Amino acid sequence: MNKKSNNYCTAAALFFTLFCSMQLLSQKQGRFLDVSIGLGITAPMDESETGNEDFISTGFYAQGEYVMGLKTWFSLRPYAGLILTSDRNSSEYADAPNYEVTSNAFLLGGKARLVAPIPWVAPYVELGVGLSAGSFKTLTPFTTLDKKGVFVHIPVTLGVALGPQNNVDLEFTYYFHPALEQFSGAAAVGLTIPVNW
Repeated sequence: MNKKSNNYCTAAALFFTLFCSMQLLSQKQGRFLDVSIGLGITAPMDESETGNEDFISTGFYAQGEYVMGLKTWFSLRPYAGLILTSDRNSSEYADAPNYEVTSNAFLLGGKARLVAPIPWVAPYVELGVGLSAGSFKTLTPFTTLDKKGVFVHIPVTLGVALGPQNNVDLEFTYYFHPALEQFSGAAAVGLTIPVNW
């Protein structure tokens, strides 16, 4: 084997070793904490004549998850979070000053994540069930609800985990409240931190 072929073999072996190392790093089996923060929204689930975009409220969203990575492509995630949205549109409508859709609630539940375990860019989807405790308003041309209490929600998340260890999340997360005729959600950024117990 000549020197040139030997250099190619060495380069290929080095590339293969680095690639395998990055694959192992990206596989998130074990225990982690995942903390997210972002822009919260609340919108009605009904069909209004003026369009649902007229009744969207915005605010703050934060959530923490305890991640149990069972496989490189599957994890269970109990979570606790907070969504605080306020009406920003009611003063814009002279004929409908009381229309608003808001959520001010504590979120608690569990969900599962299915992920493509790819280094640097790993798309994922999450689905689960949980409870929302707080105050909710859905006041639109078709719905009149103003409730306080504890209600079931269904969390759905679409996102992508970034970085060689997939420890930065960019996601769109939604909490559907069928009993309240509204959904809450967020465009959020998250950070995953290993837990070594």
